[in-house]
Amino acid sequence: MPKQFIALIFFVLLLVSSLFAWHTSQKPSQTQQAFALAEFSLPDLAGTIHSISEWHGKILIINFWATWCPPCLKEIPELIQLQAEYSSQNVQFIGIAIDEPGLVEDYLSFTDINYPVLIAESDGGGLSQKLGNTVNAIPFTAIVNQQKQVIFHHPGELSKQRLRELIEPLLSANQ
Repeated sequence: MPKQFIALIFFVLLLVSSLFAWHTSQKPSQTQQAFALAEFSLPDLAGTIHSISEWHGKILIINFWATWCPPCLKEIPELIQLQAEYSSQNVQFIGIAIDEPGLVEDYLSFTDINYPVLIAESDGGGLSQKLGNTVNAIPFTAIVNQQKQVIFHHPGELSKQRLRELIEPLLSANQ
């Protein structure tokens, strides 16, 4: 292949990745419209059904994950830290595993998650789409304000710092 063709392909890939990075870094108010959180219920590992309305009035950080997803597992320790940090400030993290219960149970046997983990199995993809996951990716995180409005959703991993940037304005808005 001619060197110019390879250089052109490299340039196009660089341009596309730069545009994608710029788009995902935009503030939620610039790229996302808030919408109402639809009611749903899912079981935990013990089989107890939990309705999302159980956490009404709290700021919700809903994270879809799976045991076979390396970025999901990388994100979980930071979610645990943030839950501990914000639990007294009316913030509730909720993990929704798109996975088999046995695999989730094995993972939880050596990872002490301090927030509820609900089991969606294969139905979790459809639920995440209702929360804004148009690309059907995991991890996927949706943030819901105290008025039950989904105000932010993001396919892919989120850093602890980015989550803080999204949570803090919600805390000050409710004081």
